[in-house]
Amino acid sequence: MFTGIVEELGTVTAIEEQSDAVRLTVEGVVTIDAALGDSIAVNGCCLTVADLDKLDQQRGSFTADVMKMTLDKTSLGALAVGHRVNLERACTPQTRLGGHIVQGHVDTTGAIVSRTPGEHWELVEIELPEPIRRYVVLHGSITVDGVSLTVAELKDETFVVSLIPETLARTTLGFKQPGDPVNLEADIIAKHVERLIK
Repeated sequence: MFTGIVEELGTVTAIEEQSDAVRLTVEGVVTIDAALGDSIAVNGCCLTVADLDKLDQQRGSFTADVMKMTLDKTSLGALAVGHRVNLERACTPQTRLGGHIVQGHVDTTGAIVSRTPGEHWELVEIELPEPIRRYVVLHGSITVDGVSLTVAELKDETFVVSLIPETLARTTLGFKQPGDPVNLEADIIAKHVERLIK
């Protein structure tokens, strides 16, 4: 489980193509205390550490196997060496839940529709694909590329989030442009309630 509070921007350092998967290697500080089998969210997608390489006392890299289903359902298939990615380690029982409950199980992808800068913030409009529309509510939580955000405005086919300078500086949402894909995860509580009611 994750909280949607991105710890750092990591860098994709290698992508090894396989017949039905890729081995993705990412460099970042979050690897310093990582172990084989740990979960790390990459742009909001929960991946399992399959290999580790400590580069120095401050940084390292980890490799994860990304299967075809994940590549098809998320934006990870569009990554290239040098791309920056949002990284978050799985939370512990002592972790502050600063965002909301995030599983790292991406529901679908959407694209950035528009960016409207303000003096101290920026409004970002994002596609809201039909399969998750029923789970998204005004002022509710949604995960975009692994970032826990509040829905500031809800339209028929899009939603708007308001990004503060900290989010713009520390996540991929600071530089993604209209047309760029983002991973979307709806609130798990809404999905469970729907299932129970059925």
